[in-house]
Amino acid sequence: MSKGKQIILGVTGGIAAYKAVELVRQLSKRGVQLQVIMTKNAQQFVTPLTFQTVSGNPVYTDLFAPFQPEVTHISLADRADLLLIAPATANIIAKIAYGLADDLLSTVALATTAPVLIAPAMNVKMWENPVVKHNLEILRGRGFRIIEPVTGELACGYEGKGRLAEIENIVEEALTLLTPKDFKGEKIIITAGPTQESLDPIRILTNRSSGKMGYALAHAAYRRGAEVILISGPTHLTPPPHLHAISVTNAYEMYRAVMDHYKSSTIVIKAAAVSDYRPQKSFKDKMKKTHKMYTVELERNPDILYQLGKHKDHRILVGFAAETTNLISNAKSKLDKKNLDLIVVNSALQRGGGFGSDSNEVTLIDHEGKINALPLMDKEELADKILDKIKQLKTEKPTSSPPPTAA
Repeated sequence: MSKGKQIILGVTGGIAAYKAVELVRQLSKRGVQLQVIMTKNAQQFVTPLTFQTVSGNPVYTDLFAPFQPEVTHISLADRADLLLIAPATANIIAKIAYGLADDLLSTVALATTAPVLIAPAMNVKMWENPVVKHNLEILRGRGFRIIEPVTGELACGYEGKGRLAEIENIVEEALTLLTPKDFKGEKIIITAGPTQESLDPIRILTNRSSGKMGYALAHAAYRRGAEVILISGPTHLTPPPHLHAISVTNAYEMYRAVMDHYKSSTIVIKAAAVSDYRPQKSFKDKMKKTHKMYTVELERNPDILYQLGKHKDHRILVGFAAETTNLISNAKSKLDKKNLDLIVVNSALQRGGGFGSDSNEVTLIDHEGKINALPLMDKEELADKILDKIKQLKTEKPTSSPPPTAA
């Protein structure tokens, strides 16, 4: 959704200027076009050549640079889909708050009509200064978005709030501002990751799911304006900021969390790899090697998708299937049995995709049997493809759906 969008990135004179290089790299990876403006003081920390190399575009440093074919500050202001200032010093914050324009960046900030996102970074005592707080409130009151710094060790030796926000959080905020809100008003439950079923305090039954697909869907749905509830099994991923994240461990906990929020939802995307079975008996103490062979009896876990399909009503219900054989026929059978509107199926054996990978190659099958095979792509891009299909189904949705057949 952000490919081809134009961000003007303003870099000001703080030690965190070096982190802006990674910010450019991360945004460029997502297809965003970056045009960097550096203040005079910023160039004391990082050279323009560094940003030029990473962004692939010339870097602007001078309001009065000679031989410009256009009025630079106006052309930059006009082409911006977003003005992002990171790091933003107390000085640039004060300038923008009071409409001062004495260099290229402050002039662009005054001339643009695009959204403005400011990521401050400074000494903790400067951050806590009432003047800085007042200037930030002025900006917030005028619709500027502020992503506050975080607490930690500062370059000056102090400990406290003032470190530039994490790059991934700045990226997320920028992409959210760039993305059309075509899912505004929707409440989406997304499940992600594996579940873990306990054998004893040491051992578990689980699967290879990393949670990356579910988390990518949560990011994409939030950017597109949805209220998102992310229900996640154990993963190493950090939930996207600003949404309701619920951590669970086993299938029954996931079942309860989904059911607690199902009534108020409009869309449910079950991307989690939920264990079908759990040990009938979970041992209180560690199992010892006392036998050559040991039999573990398993019992069925709740079938979350089947239960949702029985009470689907107006909702869009999406399932996932990772198969090793007969992908299409197995997926169609699951779609029918669970009363789904859409199923996303992939081969669990494919190389370069699936469990643990940043990419996936899937086939979408809707309730009418329409099949859309998608090529291998990044899971972030795939998340938007899936949401595009859900949006289409939403417009075609009948007022009621038949109950599912027996599981």
